[in-house]
Amino acid sequence: MRFRTSAAVVFAGVLVFATASAFLLGQRAASGQSANSLTGGAVPRMANGKPSLEGIWQALNTAAWDIQDHSGRVGVPAGQGVVEGNEIPYQDWARAKKKENFEKRATLDPEAKCYMPGVPRLTYEPFPFQIAQFDDHVLIIYEYIHIHRLLFMDGRPHPDPEVIDFWMGDSRAHWEGDTLVVDVRNFNDQTWFDRAGNFHSDALHVVERYTRTGPDHMTYEATIEDPKVFTRPWKISMPLYRRQEKNVQLLEYECYAYERDERLGTEGTK
Repeated sequence: MRFRTSAAVVFAGVLVFATASAFLLGQRAASGQSANSLTGGAVPRMANGKPSLEGIWQALNTAAWDIQDHSGRVGVPAGQGVVEGNEIPYQDWARAKKKENFEKRATLDPEAKCYMPGVPRLTYEPFPFQIAQFDDHVLIIYEYIHIHRLLFMDGRPHPDPEVIDFWMGDSRAHWEGDTLVVDVRNFNDQTWFDRAGNFHSDALHVVERYTRTGPDHMTYEATIEDPKVFTRPWKISMPLYRRQEKNVQLLEYECYAYERDERLGTEGTK
């Protein structure tokens, strides 16, 4: 039997960790360790010679609405997809399930319930995220409901997937040249890839690749496989952009509170 923590426990833990992490990231930026003040065309590097991925980043595309090519409609901007070849290799039953998800997306989309969006979805949600690097791990903290990820680089294995799973998966990272490669496993089956109903099972395996290409740009790639849902692995890719506004920082997006206020009719009363 898999162990799943309650949403309240997870949220409380995220809130405490996010507060400490925000302070830590602020201290790093103040000490000049953040990449946000870098200029020039070279890829910035850490003291150990590895590329610096530090800074506040954001995707500028419409993948949050649909990771494939799509036309505009009410509430959805038109956009070019991020799936290589624009084809998701669903098994027949899964293709029918995706269609059903799309038709019922207003109520079935986990994001509409303020659940954690999962990986890779949170990377291209319309919210920024901040990266900080340490000797044995990389920290990513997201503006969206203060979610954080620890990408462990100390060689520890993934936990047993039959015992524990995660909304955001379990991440293990290493360097391949100048690219940070992140192996993400141990997912539950409760998240989607976008608001168009593209989905996965608990057998999802994601390999992310973060490659800094200059002071203000990074390439993000994710190879996705799930033998329960897809016929073969497939890949998404996109550029990420470093936010450069003066005094830029992560703000708050408290989906739980907003959803509660909307449900209780108290929105805008505070």
